[in-house]
Amino acid sequence: MAETLLEFPCDFPLKIMGAAEADFAQSIVAVVLAHAPDFDPGLVEMRASKGGKYLSLTCTVRAVSQQQLDALYRELTAHPMVKVVL
Repeated sequence: MAETLLEFPCDFPLKIMGAAEADFAQSIVAVVLAHAPDFDPGLVEMRASKGGKYLSLTCTVRAVSQQQLDALYRELTAHPMVKVVL
């Protein structure tokens, strides 16, 4: 049985939500780039919550392994500015 249902490499979207702070997007992009150096920050989709209190970023990375995704997910969920990662 395979460890994952994903076939690598693949494009994998991550939705990262946090408080709408001035450097939230830059901080998240730096974490993503550390794990996926070929990630294009220009492709980040940003959406503010209705009240403007939260910001949602969708970062689609070219994932090369489950280990890469796991490490990226762990670092994002441990980030103090991040509330949720989907």
